[in-house]
Amino acid sequence: MANTETTKIRTNVYLDSNMKAQAKDIFKQYGVSLSDAINMFLTQSVLERGLPFKLKIPNDETIKAIQDAKVGLNSEVISFDDLKKETKHCLK
Repeated sequence: MANTETTKIRTNVYLDSNMKAQAKDIFKQYGVSLSDAINMFLTQSVLERGLPFKLKIPNDETIKAIQDAKVGLNSEVISFDDLKKETKHCLK
């Protein structure tokens, strides 16, 4: 029978206090403590042999598009029906 007991140690991590509070609120919705979430992250990192998510740095064009979208520039309102028609047109 495999031994599933783990040895836990205490460690100190410096965190942004606002980010920590926001993260704790999110994890609480899942019934997960901050410690549990960090352990989940570490477990996934070990299983993936790296970060368990892709890190992407947006290029200048993407950054500009994000900034424009936040203030409503270069956007238009489109109905769902028009979107379906446009999608069908693009697939032809």
